[in-house]
Amino acid sequence: MSDSKKTILVTGANGQLGTEFRQLENIYPGYNFLFFSRDELSISEEDAVAKYFSFNKIEICINCAAYTAVDKAETEKNTAFEINAAAAGNLAKVCNEYGVKFIHISTDYVFPGNGERPYRETDDTHPINVYAASKLEGEKLVAAANAHAIIIRTSWVYSSFGKNFVKTMLRLMAEKETIGVVSDQMGCPTYAADLAEAIMQIIDKNNFVAGVYHYCNQGVISWFEFATAIKNISGSKCLVNPIATQDYPTPAMRPHYSALDTTKFSDTFHIVIPAWEDSLRKCIALL
Repeated sequence: MSDSKKTILVTGANGQLGTEFRQLENIYPGYNFLFFSRDELSISEEDAVAKYFSFNKIEICINCAAYTAVDKAETEKNTAFEINAAAAGNLAKVCNEYGVKFIHISTDYVFPGNGERPYRETDDTHPINVYAASKLEGEKLVAAANAHAIIIRTSWVYSSFGKNFVKTMLRLMAEKETIGVVSDQMGCPTYAADLAEAIMQIIDKNNFVAGVYHYCNQGVISWFEFATAIKNISGSKCLVNPIATQDYPTPAMRPHYSALDTTKFSDTFHIVIPAWEDSLRKCIALL
């Protein structure tokens, strides 16, 4: 009977991660999935969210909704804080009131980026741009409104869907003979399909352990190394040159080092996280 299925609400349904959850719908037939974009359910309005939850029996909510335009956030601060902070807090609060398990996605950018080893969940946060500040405020509001929430920080997210670094590089490599890519910013790529699958494993095992976690693919690299791997895997003849951050100025500051330590995630949820290059190969094969 379909009534025995648990219902999972996914917000930010048209983003990279939200779209990856759509791909998993057939693999997890034991669940009803509800997908909402911002136009369909404004999570910024607490009353609208509460009304929806009162009419629909939802067991799990995964908040993939986010304002992710890092540079635009510098001039669109109010919008970034509305979506990344206030809306996340609303959702967490309503989930708490209705006994709905809540998983919220955050970012490596909450850290200052001056570290020399992968950041742990207990390390001090210190955002250096508006986007990061809005995401950290979202974490705080979620934690304050819902003691049972799982907050997952991730980094350098890419997918075969949406706009991302991998797809941009493939396009530029097809159009140009040479490109320059920043070589002095280090981090960990995350294949959105891997993160979506990991979250579904947590749900499927009913292994909800509240707290903050880090999830990214294994291995620490620079954007230049990432681009070089994309070139090699795709067989492009484009020449990729390393450049310094100062040679590629952007409105928002970027952390120089934002690698994440995923030990707590793996140990708590007993999930093996793939190496970044293996996942990159999978994504490029799809593209």
